[in-house]
Amino acid sequence: MIPPDLRGRRERDPFWVAVNAAFNGIQRFRALRAPAAPAVRPVDRTMRLTVLEARPEADDVVSLRLGAADGRVLPGWQPGGHLDVLLPSGRRRQYSLCGDPADRRAYRIAVRRLPDGGGGSVEMHGLREGDPVAVQGPRNAFPFLAHERYAFVAGGIGITPILPMVAAADRFGADWSLVYTGRTRASLPFLDELPAGRVTVRTDDEHGVPSAADLLGDVPDGTAVYCCGPAPMIDAVRASVGLDATLHYERFAPPPIVGGRPFEVELRRSGRTLPVPADRSALDVIRDALPDVAYSCRQGFCGTCRTGVLAGAVDDRAPSDQGDDSMLVCVSRATGGRITLDL
Repeated sequence: MIPPDLRGRRERDPFWVAVNAAFNGIQRFRALRAPAAPAVRPVDRTMRLTVLEARPEADDVVSLRLGAADGRVLPGWQPGGHLDVLLPSGRRRQYSLCGDPADRRAYRIAVRRLPDGGGGSVEMHGLREGDPVAVQGPRNAFPFLAHERYAFVAGGIGITPILPMVAAADRFGADWSLVYTGRTRASLPFLDELPAGRVTVRTDDEHGVPSAADLLGDVPDGTAVYCCGPAPMIDAVRASVGLDATLHYERFAPPPIVGGRPFEVELRRSGRTLPVPADRSALDVIRDALPDVAYSCRQGFCGTCRTGVLAGAVDDRAPSDQGDDSMLVCVSRATGGRITLDL
């Protein structure tokens, strides 16, 4: 045994020093000879589908059935689900699935043409049978939950997510009703697909603009209210739903800005600084200067408009907006007087 030194420490045994050095050398040699770990590549979840059918459903509304060219089974979906459609122009748009979830060979969506919109609906209306379409999803931000009683409210093209919900409620034998509104009957798609007897159709030209009472009436306790349509209709329903009912809704247009303050947005790469008024989103202002900036839902859930933040603090206004290194310019704002973006 090697004796300890004056501090009680033992001298290192030369044999074990040599063994340890040899072992470390072998490990370093193996590390140098080992193949490099493959680079992590993002998974492409894009599906390349084909337009199986393009069919007019109402004034300025067309439905599109999309399927695989080889007829393969598609991923399943539930009522309330939607597809992200990646258009040839680079635009990304979300459209509610409005077909039959049991049909695993095709997805059906419907689009109202908006000539003064962002161009996505016009591009969608240009698709014809046989055209290729890239999509992602299905995803669901408007889930249909099991209840004994439902009150459905749909405005115009807002019928698209509601339609499979109504079919499911009817199939399950639930107690349900639907109020379906629009400008005219000719503007309302899928009227012929709605079950008879529990649907109230109200059009502005025949009945006038509906009030909250017209849309909802007296909702019994325990009713699940599902609503989709323009912002004023949703706001009216939200204001009239009682405490004993549950409300689920999806907007087809951006919500109004509440409590906004003016600020400036500096676009670093573009070399521009733009004023953002209290009643406009950063996205709307940026689009005036950069018409090709990417966006889609304008409600803070799809993430298409997420932009890097180089300086300034963010007023996060969406559940999916996290951290201070990026922001969803469609809804989030600056907390101070200026924010600098990587645009």
